Amino acid sequence: QVRVLESGGGSVQPGGSLKLSCVVSGTTSMMEGMGWYRQSPGKERELVAGISRGGMRRYGDAVSGRFHISRDNAKNLVELQMNDLEPEDTAVYYCYAGTGGVNNWGQGSRVTVSS
Repeated sequence: QVRVLESGGGSVQPGGSLKLSCVVSGTTSMMEGMGWYRQSPGKERELVAGISRGGMRRYGDAVSGRFHISRDNAKNLVELQMNDLEPEDTAVYYCYAGTGGVNNWGQGSRVTVSS
């Protein structure tokens, strides 16, 4: 059974940095697309960042230039470095990992940006 395990997140002041990590277990298959979406109260879930198996990256407009996504295919690991965080980045961040055309989701990591 594929499991997506997230770590990281927490609270930080505006302008600070945080790192999210996500590892997939329960399979020896290399994941297809991996990345994060986020959701804050009253808003729809939105793409934060995604990265393909071959390393092609895409970012949501709100985070482009501040966040950086990377992955280690051998470990089925994806990481999101979040810099220059803003209060608007406050949300629950959900990691996804695709295999066989299906996205598997993590449990969510809360990120709070507040002074």
